Amino acid sequence: MTQEQHRLAENKAQTANWQKFGPYLTDRQWGTVREDYSANGNAWEYITHDMARSKAYRWGEEGIGGISDDEQLLCFSVGLWNGVDGILKERLFGLTNGQGNHGEDVKECYYYLDNTPTHSYMKMLYKYPQQEFPYVQLVQESKQRTREQPEYEILDTGIFDKGRYFDVFIEYAKAGPDDILIRVTAHNRGVEAAPLHIVPQLWFRNTWAWDFGIARPKISIGGTSTLQTEHELLGSYKLYCAQDPELLFCDNDTNGPRLYNLPPERLFFKDGINDYILNHDIAAINPLERGTKAAAHYSFTIEGGTSQTVCLRLSNNTDLEQPFAGFEEVFAARQQEADEFYRHFEESLATPDLQRIQRQAFAGMLWSKQYYYYDVAQWIDGDPAVLTPPPQRQKGRNSNWRHLRNADIISMPDKWEYPWYAAWDLAFHCIPLAMLDPEFAKKQLLLLTRDWYMHPNGQLPAYEWHLADVNPPVHAWATWRVYQMDQKQNNGQGDIAFLEAVFHRLLLNFTWWVNRKDKDNRNIFEGGFLGLDNIGVFDRSAPLPTGGYIEQADGTSWVAMYALNLMRIALELAKTNPVYQDMASKFFEHFLYIAEAMTKVGDEAYNLWDEEDEFFYDVLHTPDDERIHLKVRSIVGLIPLFAVEVLDDEMLAAMPEFQYRLKWFLDNRPHLAELVSRWQEPGKGERHLLSLLRGHRMKKLLHRMLDESEFLSEYGVRALSRYHLEHPYVYETPEMDFSVRYDPGESVSDLFGGNSNWRGPIWFPINYLIIESLQRFHFYYGDTFEVEYPTGSGQFSTLKEIAAALSERLTKLFVRNKKGQRPAFGKYKLLQKDPHFRDYLLFHEYFHGDNGKGLGASHQTGWTGLIAKLLYTPK
Repeated sequence: MTQEQHRLAENKAQTANWQKFGPYLTDRQWGTVREDYSANGNAWEYITHDMARSKAYRWGEEGIGGISDDEQLLCFSVGLWNGVDGILKERLFGLTNGQGNHGEDVKECYYYLDNTPTHSYMKMLYKYPQQEFPYVQLVQESKQRTREQPEYEILDTGIFDKGRYFDVFIEYAKAGPDDILIRVTAHNRGVEAAPLHIVPQLWFRNTWAWDFGIARPKISIGGTSTLQTEHELLGSYKLYCAQDPELLFCDNDTNGPRLYNLPPERLFFKDGINDYILNHDIAAINPLERGTKAAAHYSFTIEGGTSQTVCLRLSNNTDLEQPFAGFEEVFAARQQEADEFYRHFEESLATPDLQRIQRQAFAGMLWSKQYYYYDVAQWIDGDPAVLTPPPQRQKGRNSNWRHLRNADIISMPDKWEYPWYAAWDLAFHCIPLAMLDPEFAKKQLLLLTRDWYMHPNGQLPAYEWHLADVNPPVHAWATWRVYQMDQKQNNGQGDIAFLEAVFHRLLLNFTWWVNRKDKDNRNIFEGGFLGLDNIGVFDRSAPLPTGGYIEQADGTSWVAMYALNLMRIALELAKTNPVYQDMASKFFEHFLYIAEAMTKVGDEAYNLWDEEDEFFYDVLHTPDDERIHLKVRSIVGLIPLFAVEVLDDEMLAAMPEFQYRLKWFLDNRPHLAELVSRWQEPGKGERHLLSLLRGHRMKKLLHRMLDESEFLSEYGVRALSRYHLEHPYVYETPEMDFSVRYDPGESVSDLFGGNSNWRGPIWFPINYLIIESLQRFHFYYGDTFEVEYPTGSGQFSTLKEIAAALSERLTKLFVRNKKGQRPAFGKYKLLQKDPHFRDYLLFHEYFHGDNGKGLGASHQTGWTGLIAKLLYTPK
């Protein structure tokens, strides 16, 4: 057992809380729904980036490379000033949804480089320009660009040319659960000397301004170069600061005079440290050296090619006489232990570059943890000590989710662009997280099914912009996969209590799907956008311009997959409690009814499967009861592949009640038995296949999917067939025409916000499920079942070989090619060649369907972190 595994074991046994402090600050709190108290729900305008330095947040805190305790009472992060910027660099800058030509987008350069599951060692890099930060230039240039043009990135400004920037490495090493060593090292990558102010900040989240009688915590002088904190719940901590910095104090309170033209008050506001350092405003800081926010101010002139380091220590040991004794030794030990922990995952990786990719993917996953706090009822009604919110909010956003109260550490998709959880994203996050910390992954999956998350009607919360929206039901899939991964790590001992707890909650959610999303009670499901934004002809979450509704091939397939996942979980639970055999048969039967409906829609004369095109399509059900195939060749038609399960005779023999019910059902419903792929024909090793696809149909789907002129890109499977580049799909109405065209890059449509694009790019979650499904099919068919790969090549491969080949294509996004370039880096020579850029990876939201360039949210390690799992080959 490694030292990191020992710490995880102490966490699990609750003998030590090594995860009490972690990277739980968000990268952006401004512009979020939680902080929006407007009448019209315009979160982006209610608190802007410019307001953020002066506004005390209600629901959370942000910072650069920051940490907090797990209730986000005490926060720490690093501020910077280059001597020329108009504001202290305390938070990451980016464009709002309305400012960006493809929606919101962070305009900074930073990387998550290392992290361990207990956060015993963490490292990130922020690149800070020596020239004035191009805030105005980024806004104005982006404003002029159309959706057809690429985004204007910070690299395009030339601000990092000639090395005129600082590489600021922020590192943490834990000497104990409540004893954290901090090292900030700034490298001048230019040739000329340049000034840099390093301003580590310590503050309390504002918990006192919202109600009467709440005790205000305090930060004060705690000795030479030392800050001391006092909090009635958290206790006392000290921040020991080496090198004798200037200590500054203010309060984490809103600057009302600046933001709202309120009368001047003799207070020391949140922006006091900013105003003192930049404007020499002595009145902005507290001369009594106390407050709820404080900073250690270091001022350097750093010669070109050299560096300066700042050392601090945040500890609940308030009696350290020599806080920096053994400082470097602790850092060296934690780094060595991190290497030791990850060596197990790296053993099968052939090159240091592959190891680097996986290690940074893991780092991004762990840095993306965030304290997420949102009490909907309190948010709608307002707080006693502040003005009552506008009455429109009582019937506005999320007003039907008043039960929801979240206050937990949750894995975020991207802590700047998406600093809120999304139900289906989180399910995918849990796969790579379970490799590192299965206990945390299990807690994440349990969390969304709790009463204070799940709606009383059984719906899982989607995301804060619209909690009642619908994500694909992948929670059961993730639960089963995490259970299996945890079982392998525990020598075959599965966590039945976890599996059973999630299963019972998901029964409510499955019932919600059946009652709410099967409009005609025919086992054909809707669901709206289902996480696929602009995939369709219409906005699938809005009323259709044609009237009627869409019978969704993906919605129906997701529910079929859901039924199989719950069936498999029930069979596992039945090993220790036979009563679950009955539940397993219930989901088996439900799957068969969905399988029947997939081929016999409505009057049983119309199929979601199109015999002419040999592909699955959504069907538009018009008000006059006409059904029309919406012939868009997209991943909507590939998702039926995901509904697959394999059962063997040994399992069936151990489940007599389940086997009896199956036999009765198949004997008495032979038309349903025929719909299941070869149920009555034993496969390889006496296995039986449950799938929406017979071998023939699967081969037809794969024929298109593996065609490089359609779905198959050099870097994975596209979300939309390239066929639609020359042949856009057009649906004509008397008022206007609706079209879908292959767009491999950023979205040129504003459908569903316009900041994501499913009309051509490569998306990791779908590719991962395709790979896994092919592996499951191979588990049944074995090596005798081959298909042409790529289509038209004349070369035939097993499904297992194709799954491995798709993994290799996805990996090529990040690996240097023969030209020494990483496709995900795109055109930027700085990223491709510069030694201070080329080995730092970003894990984008999605990737260009033709050239592999990273697009969308730049730090969405969440589901793109699945690359770490794809790279891992256990011995």
